Amino acid sequence: MFASVETLEIATGEARVVLETDLHVEAPNWTPDGKALIVNAEGRLFRLPLEAPRLEPIDTGALTSLNNDHGISPDGQTLVVSQSPGRGTSEIHTLPVTGGTPRRITDQAPSWWHGWSADGADLAYTCRRDDQFGIATCPATGGNETVLITSAHHYDGPDYTPDGQWIWFNSDRGGKMNLWRMRRDGSEAQEMTHGDSVDWFPHPSPDGANVCYLAYPPGTEGHPFGRDVELRLMPAGGGPPRRLLALFGGQGTLNVPSWSPDSRHFAYVRYSRNP
Repeated sequence: MFASVETLEIATGEARVVLETDLHVEAPNWTPDGKALIVNAEGRLFRLPLEAPRLEPIDTGALTSLNNDHGISPDGQTLVVSQSPGRGTSEIHTLPVTGGTPRRITDQAPSWWHGWSADGADLAYTCRRDDQFGIATCPATGGNETVLITSAHHYDGPDYTPDGQWIWFNSDRGGKMNLWRMRRDGSEAQEMTHGDSVDWFPHPSPDGANVCYLAYPPGTEGHPFGRDVELRLMPAGGGPPRRLLALFGGQGTLNVPSWSPDSRHFAYVRYSRNP
């Protein structure tokens, strides 16, 4: 076994193993109907039913170099994926949730998808433009890009709050990699974590109460695979976080929105130290 796809009950801390596999699966999304997870492996996308767990390939057409930045529309009808045909070339596409012909949404690259607004109107993603990282949005149907925030620092992991008022993200713009949030138009950027850990990929819960994220040990550079990390939970309005789980993981464990629709569980991937 190399990877274990698991879910965690927030209230009790009880973990459930959904699937163990020798494949390098990553980044589980929870479908809005609560019946399945979506994961990626070997450049492809798979549906993982919770009642009878197995990896069911999803037809993504010519897209065979998918990375771990993918998700599902709020109405459950559309998948969004990030295709990386070469290093630094990530492009965002959408396709039917059951599979089919993909449609490219972003004209510029690299663009790594991370968030879909609850009203279904907009996509939020990490971009690199003019050699600077930033957070951008565009209509979910495609159209003009708006770069909300950018500088010489790193920006990643944007995800909308369910009320549509805020976009959470991680950035080292304050000196180290912490969690931030800003208004949907890019204004009022606020630093939300202040500890020693290196914090990545904040995901607000569907009920708006909490934010789950991945915490690396102090001094970690980037968001590497193969590290001792923690899943942490903090109030959506800010405040001290608590540790949900310690595990061996990192890149691939928690890149994308992974909450169950009822906000009671969270999906993630644990990896073996010696596969």
